Amino acid sequence: MRGGLGRGFGWLWAAYAASTFGTYLALDAFPMIAVVALHAGPTQVSLLAAAGLLVGAVVAVPLGPWVDLRRKRPVMIAMDLVRCAALLTVPVAYALGQLGFGQLVLVSVVVAAAEITFRSAAGACLKGLVAPADLLAANSRFEATTWTATVLGPPLGGAAVGLAGPAVTVGANAVSHLLSAVGIRAIGGDEPHPARGGARSRLRRGDVLDGWRGILGDAELRPLFLNTTLVNGLIMAQAPLLAVLMLGPLGFAPWQYALAFAVPCLGGLLGSRLARPLVARFGRHRVLRTAGTLRVVGPLGLAFVGPGTGGLVLVMAVEFGLITAMGVFTPVFSTHRLERTPTERVARTLSAWTVTGKLSIAALTALWGLLAGLTGTRVALALAGLLLLATPLLLPRREHAETPEIPQTPGAPEAPDAATGHTR
Repeated sequence: MRGGLGRGFGWLWAAYAASTFGTYLALDAFPMIAVVALHAGPTQVSLLAAAGLLVGAVVAVPLGPWVDLRRKRPVMIAMDLVRCAALLTVPVAYALGQLGFGQLVLVSVVVAAAEITFRSAAGACLKGLVAPADLLAANSRFEATTWTATVLGPPLGGAAVGLAGPAVTVGANAVSHLLSAVGIRAIGGDEPHPARGGARSRLRRGDVLDGWRGILGDAELRPLFLNTTLVNGLIMAQAPLLAVLMLGPLGFAPWQYALAFAVPCLGGLLGSRLARPLVARFGRHRVLRTAGTLRVVGPLGLAFVGPGTGGLVLVMAVEFGLITAMGVFTPVFSTHRLERTPTERVARTLSAWTVTGKLSIAALTALWGLLAGLTGTRVALALAGLLLLATPLLLPRREHAETPEIPQTPGAPEAPDAATGHTR
């Protein structure tokens, strides 16, 4: 571990790696179990995916401000244990022949809500563990870990499913969250309690919306929020349509489809390694605007994918360019967002951001599915690509030097000062 990041970050990074690899190992496990074991149809499988995303996000809304009132590491450990326990019920019920569709939906909701809560606490934890100058290095390592798991996890998970059935990967995912909890517990040291008092001791009704108020009131976070929400939603809306096109009319084999998206993930590793030197040379604002623009240039080409080797190469080239640009953009953006957000508001800000992102992905995916039914798959893909070309207009046009003072919600607690023990 490089000296500047320290032992505490090393354990946080190890915990993140364990849970991320577990998640990607079991990426398609629930749909597989629903189809193979429960004989679910397309409508039920779609419901399973949407329910976890939508209901889990709604459940997590009040948990952002709740997390801000508490020490972050115990919250993260609790959310890991909740995910572990919920996921373990699936292989147990599967082995006993008692697994039902309703249980899969309930587990997906619990896991989604716990994941959002964990992420909101993890951002605040990272900001307390790492010096401001090292935030970009830390986020770059997280980004590289994510793309490594994306490359390795699904193929290994597919092999495990073939050998032992889909429930085994759900069990492995549960164990990964247990290992994550152990890693977070090993960080050690004293984590200070947030300043408490009469106003801070309870969650007020207005606090639930405070994350969105802080985002929309910041001159730089607001355009980044709108940009990332729309870009991620439109990119994810293209994914099922491209699967239908490639596996259906174009006749690609499943392994070819998987290869088309696994190999380009190496671009994420490349981009995450380039983020720091690019920022050092060109500055954060220029890198954000350039990488944010480059990541949306290629998806329009997906509407013109043809059969055979040429079509496969086109998809891989588009995805490689997109993912490389994302590998640069994401750690720079994540660092900038943390630095712009006051420490006492990190959890509610990240919670609001994640909830909005998940809801927008669900809504745009459903909308583009309906659009494809009316206009055809290629037209829907092209429309998403054209809209993506307009999203750079939402990126910040100039850099603001200082983090603004965000007005307190009436009746909300005062922002803590240096005496509270918060580390910026």
